[in-house]
Amino acid sequence: MTPLIVAVFVATYLGMALGRVPGLRIDRTGIALMALAFLLATGAVGVADIGRAVDAPTIVLLFALMILSAQFAAAGFYDLCAGAITRAAASPTGLLALTVAVSGGLSAILANDIVVYAMTPLLCAGIGGRGRDPRPYLMALAGGSNAGSAATLIGNPQNILIGQVGGLDFWAFAAVCGAPAGLALLAVFLAVRVTWRRELGRAAVPLPTRVVGVPINRWQIGKGLIATLLLILLFATPVPREIGALAIAAALLASRTLASRQMIGAVDWHLLLLFACLFTITAAFAGTGMAADGLAWLAGRGLLPDSLGVLAPLALAMSNTIGNVPSVILLMAIWPSPPVGALYGLALLSTLAGNLLLVGSLANLIVVERAAASGVRLTFADFARAGVPMTLAAMAIAALWLGLGGWMPWLG
Repeated sequence: MTPLIVAVFVATYLGMALGRVPGLRIDRTGIALMALAFLLATGAVGVADIGRAVDAPTIVLLFALMILSAQFAAAGFYDLCAGAITRAAASPTGLLALTVAVSGGLSAILANDIVVYAMTPLLCAGIGGRGRDPRPYLMALAGGSNAGSAATLIGNPQNILIGQVGGLDFWAFAAVCGAPAGLALLAVFLAVRVTWRRELGRAAVPLPTRVVGVPINRWQIGKGLIATLLLILLFATPVPREIGALAIAAALLASRTLASRQMIGAVDWHLLLLFACLFTITAAFAGTGMAADGLAWLAGRGLLPDSLGVLAPLALAMSNTIGNVPSVILLMAIWPSPPVGALYGLALLSTLAGNLLLVGSLANLIVVERAAASGVRLTFADFARAGVPMTLAAMAIAALWLGLGGWMPWLG
């Protein structure tokens, strides 16, 4: 079965890189599900193997955090935040800075994908209605949400996985990664401000876009804020993160106003399914022994990704081909017992690398797709225009921070 498993593994990650199958309307999750179904049908893996391969604590924590984000979305919290940006009495530069700060701050605690999903059409309508080009602000939203999410272990799916599998402490991680993530937000602001200065400096035809916002329920927002505070406090206790988060999510479902079906329906089931499929496919590949042989070969030549000289370019390349979530799932599945410093570096660098190109992270794709539905077209070239300088600057800052701080060696 080894050749079959290897062939399916290679085809799956090729599909992750392409993002689709030519001639078919299928995305990365569909590709991973087809690959897993093929392995099951051929007997290369069994149903029981799925249960053993999937990291259940990671899935549970992801699910619980999505319920928390759904609470804020249903209560109109994101509408409130977007309104604070678009109605602010500020210059275009001030609005840009506010967009970066708000998106980065929210994404450090809430799932960055949900933040951009909710706020993109609201920014398009609000900024466009002011007679300004929404595109630089959308770049700030995507770049800020990615950079801000790097600060904590719950900011994005790949950090959640790294934290759970690596057993990392929430507060120790924030102490290491918070500062470079904050500096990355500054890099996002400066890159967009410089590369989009012409569009920021001139008026545009007001967009006729109208968005039906969610009614703001301050009581439910308050419940969400209390739940978030309790969640963060629980991270300082011995209670497993996934258990504490699930308990809080379950409590939020007990509401007389927000239907549990609505809350659970807002969960990104496609992402959870992608995780489950990739966990199983990469575990099957690891079981062939080829991954261990490859790692031994790399270790003998000092090429393991436990140094900045290897990890930084690897994270940049993998995040912008197969995507940062599949990249981290792959590395965590085939790389046994990476050092803590390398886990910090993997979380930080793979997240920041996602700002380089449109395909670097799911958040980027969500912004572009939601903007197109609102009548705003942000092209691949538009994204790279600010994405390349902000990413290179942010990754250089992160590498210097990790190297000078002694968390990772420069070379193996």
